[in-house]
Amino acid sequence: MPAKSPSKPRKTATKSGRSRTASSGAPRAAKPKLLSGGNPQIPKGEGDAPVQAFIEAMPEWKRDIGRRIDAIIVRTVPGVRKAVKWNTPFFGVGEEGYFTAFHCFDKYVKVTFFRGASLEPRPPGASRMKDVRYYDIHEGKFDEAQFTSWIRQAAALPGVVS
Repeated sequence: MPAKSPSKPRKTATKSGRSRTASSGAPRAAKPKLLSGGNPQIPKGEGDAPVQAFIEAMPEWKRDIGRRIDAIIVRTVPGVRKAVKWNTPFFGVGEEGYFTAFHCFDKYVKVTFFRGASLEPRPPGASRMKDVRYYDIHEGKFDEAQFTSWIRQAAALPGVVS
């Protein structure tokens, strides 16, 4: 009788919807679903881990932009508070609320400055809300020096509580 060749471990589903390998029982995280515009669907959560999960799930060149945004904020705002809410990473200072967030769209990453009307120069994107301004980052067109200046200014202003 011929010897059996080793087979790959069988995958089984768990009640949480995550798959696990039958032989080890170790959970395997399901790949996040991409919503319209390529925005990752990530469960709400406080801290760095959900923000990093969001960034790693961002499609194509947008992932690099997400990493750069996060790195600039961490470097510029010591002790920054992070969370993912409504499939969007938020950044804040202490209990003062959030000063910025970002979201993926088809052709750009939209950064929201909740008190953007108070920044100099104002971020270019207007909003129906008088205090909010937007900065749309298109592939190959990220002004890191200006963005860093806006982050420094925004973190010094009262944030919004969500």
